[in-house]
Amino acid sequence: MSLPSYWNTLQCTHTSYGDTPCHLTPEVLQRTTTHCNTLQHTATHCNTLQHTATHCNPLQHTATHCNTLQHTATYCNTLQHTATHCNTLQHTATHCNTLQHTAPHCNTLQHTATHCNSLQHTATHCNSTQAYVGQRKI
Repeated sequence: MSLPSYWNTLQCTHTSYGDTPCHLTPEVLQRTTTHCNTLQHTATHCNTLQHTATHCNPLQHTATHCNTLQHTATYCNTLQHTATHCNTLQHTATHCNTLQHTAPHCNTLQHTATHCNSLQHTATHCNSTQAYVGQRKI
């Protein structure tokens, strides 16, 4: 870092005030103080920026992690929805298979019941005929 040009304007004179052979003029002291204050302000500002950057990096990492978790959660919800839909379809398929198995059995029972009704009707007719024939013999 180079020194400002006014550092070369220091005026040294021999004074009768103490043992200091050299003193600074008020103008040079004022410029030096202003420059020093500027440097101190810049250093403070730089430290603040460095602190902010240090704080920002973990937040950025956390935000990235959070976005990843949000993406994973969305994907998981989709999978959960699909699994629920799949379970419903599986339940429906099982119910359908049961109905499909029961339907032929039911058709057989219906056929048997129809045949039984025919036999019952025939038996009733036969009994009526037998009773009629029996009455004529007597």
